[in-house]
Amino acid sequence: MPTIRRTLAVSGLIGLAMLAALPEDAGAQGAGAVAAARRVLDAATPAQRGELLHPFTDAARSDWHYTPRRRDGLPWKAMPAPLREATTALMRTALAERGLDKVRALMALEITLRELETFGLSRDPENYALAIYGEPGEGGWGWRFEGHHLSLHFSLEGDRHVSTLPQFFGANPAVVPRDVGGGAPRTGFRLLGSEEDLARQWLASLNAAQRRRAVFDTRTYGDIVTRNAPRAQPLDAAGLPFGEMDAAQQALVLRLVAAFAEHLRPELAEARLVRVRAAPLATIRVGWAGSMQPREPYYFRVQGANFLIEFDNSGGNHVHSVWRDFEGDFGRDVLGEHYRRAEGSAHRHGSR
Repeated sequence: MPTIRRTLAVSGLIGLAMLAALPEDAGAQGAGAVAAARRVLDAATPAQRGELLHPFTDAARSDWHYTPRRRDGLPWKAMPAPLREATTALMRTALAERGLDKVRALMALEITLRELETFGLSRDPENYALAIYGEPGEGGWGWRFEGHHLSLHFSLEGDRHVSTLPQFFGANPAVVPRDVGGGAPRTGFRLLGSEEDLARQWLASLNAAQRRRAVFDTRTYGDIVTRNAPRAQPLDAAGLPFGEMDAAQQALVLRLVAAFAEHLRPELAEARLVRVRAAPLATIRVGWAGSMQPREPYYFRVQGANFLIEFDNSGGNHVHSVWRDFEGDFGRDVLGEHYRRAEGSAHRHGSR
């Protein structure tokens, strides 16, 4: 990923390079998400604040997608330098440096698509938007950074993160076929390569009987099964149960799960993995569908009692991946209980 950062800076693509221009200890790191979000709003004009701020409601926050559509928020391309710097600082309150690298490289893949596709002029590496939901620091609030093949959501109570989900990363092309210039990723670059490699390593470790359980379909589904559902539901209990794997295979599964969280700051990644481990690991199933050959359509998923990871490459070189929490997306479980307690307390106080 550092190579991508240097390429962007040299290319003169200032809008994307700005996402990594701050030193690692700059901005909001250590100062808190509330302060960082307030700096974003302070750097914005009144009109820009109108685009940035949205109600902290389930309906508003769960209207998400990973296609290049119009969306809530202020687009990156509409931000002057001070606002971009403040936005980068806000992102650093949740993302590790490798996470910023990943977001920047994903945005730069739009340059690759611009060159590779016959209709590529519609691709825009700066068509990604920041939206802030609610008032930072006043009870529940959150923010989202979203665009083509990217949707990252963070829900907080005050300065405390209560959810970093849902999470969507995509990549087209999954493997860059050739150099195109302009700061785009180089030939052979794979945004989601580590996730795929770990899944294939796990698949290759299975014996014949295990593989018959693990590979549950000969076809893929054209996309992740859950798509952009406002609330994800558990899928069929397909695949190989965790308890039917040996210790090395189980370790690979846990490494695979962790790979989908490593873009986060370490404490947030660990909090997510603690939630995975809080339910019995025996509830986890890992399943594969489609071809087992590279560059052919395939799909895999890891599903536990409270979470689902999907990874789809139905086109052979176009990946969609998502992590959903059946109760905790958008902080629903934590914040919902908080507001139910608050409403109950207010009702009791008013009835005295």
